[in-house]
Amino acid sequence: MKRLTFLCLIVLGSSLAVAGQMPKYGVTSTADKTTDFSKLKTYVWDGGWLAPDKNVHQQIQTAVDRELKALGLEKKSSGPSDVLLTYASLRRIDVDLNSKPATKDGPRRQFDVGTLVVLVLEPGTRKELYRARVDKPIEADPDKLEAIINAAVAEMFAGYPTRQSKAATKR
Repeated sequence: MKRLTFLCLIVLGSSLAVAGQMPKYGVTSTADKTTDFSKLKTYVWDGGWLAPDKNVHQQIQTAVDRELKALGLEKKSSGPSDVLLTYASLRRIDVDLNSKPATKDGPRRQFDVGTLVVLVLEPGTRKELYRARVDKPIEADPDKLEAIINAAVAEMFAGYPTRQSKAATKR
């Protein structure tokens, strides 16, 4: 009986270790609980770890600007503002370790994954007020990339505090 219990624990532990290594795709967001987001009205873009492709950079900024405008925030080109905005983007290649290689020593299935992190920061202190991150498989086709960016950014700001409170008051 002790052997069976020990064996079950080993199998369960191994399963959890493998599951823990699987990449998680989707959106996560966190908001500072002490900030009154309804008082934030203006923002200025600040530097960051920007997309190396100028087209992608512009698509990300345009998508974020559209979401913030829908939330009632006004973009300023410079000068004092209620918050600073920055983003970081990264493209990586994930390998599906569960796929079978075409040949004995061949490569496993690989796919491009995009990571985008958007930060809303307090001016001066640069304290994080809102952080949203998305990790998603992306198409290499540039014609499909803008739609992927727009959908990802919309998901990222779905959890923005004032959007949640507006949804709660409509019910």
